[in-house]
Amino acid sequence: MEKQKFLVYAFPVLLILALVEALIYRRLTKRDFAWKESAASIGVAVGYRTSVVLATMVTGGLFLWFETIRPWRFTMDKWYHWVGLFWGLEFCYYWFHRASHEVRWFWATHAVHHSPEHLNFSAAYRLGWTGHITGSYFFFAPLIVLGYDAKIVFMMLGINLLYQFWLHTELIPKLGWFEYFFNTPSHHRVHHSTNAQYLDCNYGGVVIIFDRMFGTFVAEDEKDPCRYGLITQVKSNNPFKIAFHEWIKVLKDLHTSRSLKDVVGFLFARPGWRPDGKGLTTKNLKMTETVTP
Repeated sequence: MEKQKFLVYAFPVLLILALVEALIYRRLTKRDFAWKESAASIGVAVGYRTSVVLATMVTGGLFLWFETIRPWRFTMDKWYHWVGLFWGLEFCYYWFHRASHEVRWFWATHAVHHSPEHLNFSAAYRLGWTGHITGSYFFFAPLIVLGYDAKIVFMMLGINLLYQFWLHTELIPKLGWFEYFFNTPSHHRVHHSTNAQYLDCNYGGVVIIFDRMFGTFVAEDEKDPCRYGLITQVKSNNPFKIAFHEWIKVLKDLHTSRSLKDVVGFLFARPGWRPDGKGLTTKNLKMTETVTP
């Protein structure tokens, strides 16, 4: 896909920026940088690229098929074609990202991205390997059916993801009026946080407008510093364990299922769901205001 080519070309530049950020972090904070964790993120990124190459052989054809059933085609020779695509993709991305947090089937892939315990540029590379298997990319299929070429849609998605690279840092403070309209490092720190009040929020890509519209926006509170990672941390720098840790949990939970309802719940309910209602779901964590380290 065009998105993947775009990100491959950008990767060396992003890698250099991540190194520069690490050096600045050490200089400003006088603290050790999480080099091993960052190296693990790069290892996960290599696995992600491999999975994409293999999966695109199947899903690429499916997205091209969507082009055959659309009632019309946008030629992209008008400025409003691009404006429509930008906002359409932002809308689809919001719901894709929200589902990736609120439906365990999608979270099993997305949890990989949230597994670093330190937020820095290298965390942006840490992407799950099973997104094509779960079908998460089909959140963007409506744009193709509505008339946009698949390669243009995924090129725009690539730009969206590239924008998000700079959001993964603790070094950039709040940015004034920019915070109201756009996704910023401050908003994304909250998104990556395991603090109870910060869970499941700030899903936007480039803009934060849809979070404000749909009630999922939470501002960073200096009185409640962000803690990063997962509710139950992976505690490993092995790329394979990072990539599949949540799927292993899913399989273990399915093994304990006693009914079809349990199976459906373990696969498609919110992450942390348990049959007795006492699991570590976002709702329960916010009610107790406690987070398991």
